[in-house]
Amino acid sequence: MMDLRTKQRLVVEALEDVKGYDILVFNTARLPTMFERVVIATGDSNRQLKALADRVQERVVEHGASVYGVEGESSGEWVLVDLGDVVVHIMHPTVREFYNLEEIWGGKTVRMKVETKAPAKAPKKRAKTKAKARAQAPRRRAKR
Repeated sequence: MMDLRTKQRLVVEALEDVKGYDILVFNTARLPTMFERVVIATGDSNRQLKALADRVQERVVEHGASVYGVEGESSGEWVLVDLGDVVVHIMHPTVREFYNLEEIWGGKTVRMKVETKAPAKAPKKRAKTKAKARAQAPRRRAKR
């Protein structure tokens, strides 16, 4: 069984892979629901919504988790992917605005650590001495 945090990270990465945006993750563990996380994302076209849902399914299955159901792929305005403890809503901007799921699941979003690679160290720049800085500064005319 896959760790919940790993699964939500996979879902978010999959959505970002296909340029999903306004991605929010809500913790619903305290609510009387059958799942612990709700992920909401936006896509701009029916084709993109299908691609987002497909990518989420692929990534989760690649890592050994199950997909319990997918709804709405044929209509394409709102696709729901059921991953058991995580439910993913992928919506057009107008549909998302109309249904306002953020208000329903409300509260605080889940904060996720951003995994970044350490940037290569840039060579240090030498600080200019005051004399060099004055010499390179534009000269001003003296007032008469």
